Amino acid sequence: MKAVEFHLPQDVDKSFIVFRETGDFFPAPWHYHAHYEFVLVTKSTGRRMVGDHIGYFGEEDLVFMGSLLPHVWVNDPIYLERRADHKADALVLHFTDDFLGEDFMNIPEIENFRKVLKLSERGMTLLGDTRKKINALIKQMPDMNGLQRLSSLFLIFDIMSNTNEYELLASPRFVQNFHYGSSDRFKKITGYIMQNFDKDISLPEMAAVSSMGVTAFCNFFKEQFRVTFVEYLTTVRIGHACKLLSQNDRKVVEVAYECGFTNLANFNRQFKKLKSMTPSDYRRTLNI
Repeated sequence: MKAVEFHLPQDVDKSFIVFRETGDFFPAPWHYHAHYEFVLVTKSTGRRMVGDHIGYFGEEDLVFMGSLLPHVWVNDPIYLERRADHKADALVLHFTDDFLGEDFMNIPEIENFRKVLKLSERGMTLLGDTRKKINALIKQMPDMNGLQRLSSLFLIFDIMSNTNEYELLASPRFVQNFHYGSSDRFKKITGYIMQNFDKDISLPEMAAVSSMGVTAFCNFFKEQFRVTFVEYLTTVRIGHACKLLSQNDRKVVEVAYECGFTNLANFNRQFKKLKSMTPSDYRRTLNI
């Protein structure tokens, strides 16, 4: 399933896009674009795929996604078969990091929101009061004048900058920039993992790459990633497996070995633990 580049129309007198998607179902294919994007579903149910994450959406579902992150929203059969008693409906906001000029995202007032933009590289589903507040603002934006709309977007930025009511979606494998602006040691570690995740990587090997002892490396890794090295490596491997399962018809056992797993049983167990489904079930969900 190859992602296509996709763009929404933008009015020449507006700096960012507010778009209502209404129809029997959501027609956009598996796609990506340079814009950051909010998707608020107001009517309809179904499943959404963001990077290698598959989740389910209903009314009031709100997701924020970073630039170039592949995604698709697929309606339930009642919509695809045109049996629903109402149209599917969603509101979409698109903006680029330079929509108010090249230096806008570098001004001091945006510092906290820049951290949110970094998180959005994996996609974020918003929860709780944060979702309620942002949904209320987005619903009003189509009827606002230009300055009101811009002011509401800034208010959304502020809400996003001061919340922990979210869940990250795609695995680290789908993050396209692995530098995170941190130390050379951090870059060496992430670079080595991405180049060698399909092989057997030992803790002593990683400690040597990072010029640290094994215990120091384990502590450093847990502090930086909030998970252990083994947990992270498994996530990267499963993320790559999802990519292979979506792009070719290799046997599951071939995918497992290509992603660095030494036996099929462990691959199936780890895949189900992270994705709540087997690799075969995952592949079937992609036949959309």
